[in-house]
Amino acid sequence: MTTHGDSATRAGAPAVAARTGATTGDDQPAHAADGLPAALTALRAAIEAARFPLALPSTEPARHAATSLTDQLDDYLLPRLARLDAPLLVVVGGSTGAGKSTLVNSLVQARVSAAGVLRPTTRSPVLVCSPADAAWFRQGELLPGLTRTTEPSEQPGTLHLVTAPALPPGLAFLDAPDIDSVVDANRALAGQLLAAADLWLFVTTAARYADAVPWELLRSARARGTAVAMVLDRVPPEAADEVAAHLSEMLAEQELGASPLFVLPETWVDGQGLLPDRITAPLSDWFARLAADAEARAAVVRQTLDGALAALHPVVEELAEAADEQVTAADALDERVQAAYRSAERSVDQGLRDGRLLRGEVLARWQEFIGTGDFFRGLEARIGRLRDRVVAAVTGRPAPAAELRTAIESQLVTLLRGVAAEAAENAYTGWKAHPAGAALLEPDLAHPSADLPQRAEQLVRDWQRGVLELVRVEGGDRRFVARTAAYAVNATGLAVMIGVFASTAFIPTGLEVAAGTGTAVAGQTVLQAIFGDQAVRNLARKARADLLDRVGKLLAEEAARFLSRTEAERPAANSGAALRWAAVEVERARHRSGLFPPATEQEIRP
Repeated sequence: MTTHGDSATRAGAPAVAARTGATTGDDQPAHAADGLPAALTALRAAIEAARFPLALPSTEPARHAATSLTDQLDDYLLPRLARLDAPLLVVVGGSTGAGKSTLVNSLVQARVSAAGVLRPTTRSPVLVCSPADAAWFRQGELLPGLTRTTEPSEQPGTLHLVTAPALPPGLAFLDAPDIDSVVDANRALAGQLLAAADLWLFVTTAARYADAVPWELLRSARARGTAVAMVLDRVPPEAADEVAAHLSEMLAEQELGASPLFVLPETWVDGQGLLPDRITAPLSDWFARLAADAEARAAVVRQTLDGALAALHPVVEELAEAADEQVTAADALDERVQAAYRSAERSVDQGLRDGRLLRGEVLARWQEFIGTGDFFRGLEARIGRLRDRVVAAVTGRPAPAAELRTAIESQLVTLLRGVAAEAAENAYTGWKAHPAGAALLEPDLAHPSADLPQRAEQLVRDWQRGVLELVRVEGGDRRFVARTAAYAVNATGLAVMIGVFASTAFIPTGLEVAAGTGTAVAGQTVLQAIFGDQAVRNLARKARADLLDRVGKLLAEEAARFLSRTEAERPAANSGAALRWAAVEVERARHRSGLFPPATEQEIRP
């Protein structure tokens, strides 16, 4: 059973300091509600458009901030601006067992909110108002996300509406869930309800007034400029002065020293669970004066409203920075992938230039295809008879041509598989080292696509056909090609492919010579005799460019396995700028509205 004694208040009768300036109701400036709601609506749209899909240290705080801002716009700022003269909403918050429900019941002289430690922790919050104000709260403009009920409910997202004849019009109490509830949803709802308050009535006890959770919320109230009043409940009479003094010091340290403080000593509750009138009289009288004074209520509303509006800008700026970080992270992830696959393209290009592809099987098949060493030694001396020798070699030995083509294909496919595997590993490692990338990875990304070998083989075959077509086009008007038909095109195309594997269009490097690829130079002589020197260089250059272009497309398809993930999660590049612009527009509209006096004027404290 709860015990209390006589009540006390902070020295000096608490009162609402009226702020000069524009008034609510019929005296409200005609332009006041024009630009500001529109600016807030635009800000809400910008917040809703901002996305934070990538796993960064700022992501969860940004998501929470975006949700909180949207809730405050929907629950409080927009509906309050639409009706500045609506009843003043006092949200009663505090820790578990602080006596919030008992206090609310006592202030409205009716048992409207379940009290006691055995009450269900999932109960709906209770809003108590005068019968004259019920229509405003029932229509749901304030806290529109909560379903109104006329009976207590354990369903989430409900608001229990109760009317109390003893409560004067113009004032309503909302008994919020415990701010330190063991139920996560209750704590979140308590924070949402407090953000929708015109005035916080914070209830704590002599045993718990220094707890960390209430002070975190009180600092949040101070940052938002919310009007706050404190109730220190269940204070032993012998400790009242000491505890009240200490709490006052703590409030002053947090720049809340002007907040009214009501001290309720221990006492017995009556049969209805209500506190004695003499205990609650100072607090009841204060609220009665507030309810009767429209100008005083307006001052409280303006203080909280102005504070909430002023607090938007820094929070939105943090949100914009988080949005920029998302874009920067997505760009960084893309760059790591692109760098890995650019390196793979360079490796292929280098592999075509450094002679490595002319070793082994390709070299053996080329030598077998073109003829004996004696043929090459006599090639330059007998250049006049070259065409006949080439034709004889080609027309008489079709099998070596097929073997050479197969060897070329095998060498290229091996190179492509190697560079694709290395690129996939590098891209995977680069993402794994980034918090956002690590969250997007799947094990199969560490390796090339399962069908890469088949696609690489198809690429090489298509390239080889392209080389043959290139030879047909380049040599179509030459008697040599016309006379020797398909064999000549095939032989010439194979020689061009071999030339692509040699550095700088058949000019051999030391590595190529060491690899025994001087035969490529002989192939050059063959082609020069048929097409001419410049044509040879053009053929090799075009064939190499065609191959690299095809390789680039293949590797781009491989990179897309990574890039498609960032593309699906990529936020809009201008979301940070849009948030900043919207916040600036709100500030401009706030100053133009005429609703709020300059900050240098006296601060409102109830």
